[in-house]
Amino acid sequence: QVQFVESGGGLVQPGGSLRLSCAASRIPFNIYGIGWYRQAPGKQRELAARVTGGGDSVYYADSVKGRFTISRDNAKNTVYLQMDSLRPEDTAVYYCNLFPPLDSWGQGTQVTVSS
Repeated sequence: QVQFVESGGGLVQPGGSLRLSCAASRIPFNIYGIGWYRQAPGKQRELAARVTGGGDSVYYADSVKGRFTISRDNAKNTVYLQMDSLRPEDTAVYYCNLFPPLDSWGQGTQVTVSS
């Protein structure tokens, strides 16, 4: 079974930065597109960013475009999400998964943006 382990979340002030990491195992990692998803309290989970298997194409939701950068290191089976200029509305649990996602999700990592 595929496993995703997210890390790097925390509490940050508005305007600050965080870098999330997603380690995946039990898949041929470089074949699959990977997405970073987020779920804010009381809201549905949404796709924030995704990257193709080779890392040559990326997509960002309008809400994060210009502030977040997704990247991957296939040698390390890891995908990153660099988040800059964070806003309170970015507060959410962040998850990684394939794109389109599997039914199985990791624990996620909490990001809280607050002064």
